[in-house]
Amino acid sequence: MPINILIVDDDDIILSSLKLIMDLDCDINVKGLCKNGDVAYKAILQGQDIDVILMDIQMPVCNGIIATKKILELRSSIKVIVLTTFDDDEYIYEALKNGAMGYMLKNSSPDKIIEAVKVVQGGNLLMHSNIALKIPGLLKKEKKIVLDSLGLSNIELNIMKFIAKGHTNKEISEELYLAEGTVKNKITEIFNKLGLRDRTQIAIYYLNNCGG
Repeated sequence: MPINILIVDDDDIILSSLKLIMDLDCDINVKGLCKNGDVAYKAILQGQDIDVILMDIQMPVCNGIIATKKILELRSSIKVIVLTTFDDDEYIYEALKNGAMGYMLKNSSPDKIIEAVKVVQGGNLLMHSNIALKIPGLLKKEKKIVLDSLGLSNIELNIMKFIAKGHTNKEISEELYLAEGTVKNKITEIFNKLGLRDRTQIAIYYLNNCGG
């Protein structure tokens, strides 16, 4: 069965060019062209059978970031590939956070764009090579945002780090120049903030969310 795709971009030339590129492959069927994210969302809302969406970011009425979130909340089986001229960290982070399976730049060759459609339809993540290099830094940023939202202080993070290394309260107090009683109180605060119950859970939480 062909892969049914929707192309979303506010530039008529881009829309026409992408349609021509996609029509070159017999495994891909262009079901529609949309000028902004709101039009794309309404197409899905009305039941249009779409497998993959090529989504621009900067568009009037509804941009690609918001449209991706709304569409995937409506139908999570759809695969979204952001196709843009922008490799801005914030755009990449927001697109991936909202569920995009691919992030490609418009200077990609036609073959690469066609390949991206087929790769994400198979359930795999695909990034432009320039974007892939940014992913480790973005993951660290995401961890920091999560930790900041929990209200963890730098002292608490340092205590968690030393617990993960197997340090005792006495050793931590010496490393951080804190009273041992203060360390104990801080660990209690960490338990409360993160909903944890013992030092092992703190160590696992730190390694999963803060390490690296």
